[in-house]
Amino acid sequence: MSESGFIDTMNALFGGAVTTLIGAFTGRLMWHSGEVKLGNRRFFGKELLWEIPVAVGMALIGEAGARYIGLSQPVSTGFVATLAYLGPRGAEALLAAWLCRKK
Repeated sequence: MSESGFIDTMNALFGGAVTTLIGAFTGRLMWHSGEVKLGNRRFFGKELLWEIPVAVGMALIGEAGARYIGLSQPVSTGFVATLAYLGPRGAEALLAAWLCRKK
């Protein structure tokens, strides 16, 4: 009997693309919840709608980045969720720091 983790089970049930999107939406929801906790946003406000395209974009960017650096499942889903949590500005800062390190 093989052991499978949570992400492996999600992949089996929904497929890799949906699992990646769930990871991205989870990352953005964690960031949004932090903003709500700080009092910068209401939980159910119009700002929440802007998180949808950000999550989809970060899923695409994260999956491409994971493939580029050779990550396999379930690590790539965690990578996508992390990048989605950081958002576009955080991912840009991370990429800039990595590129400056490579010189």
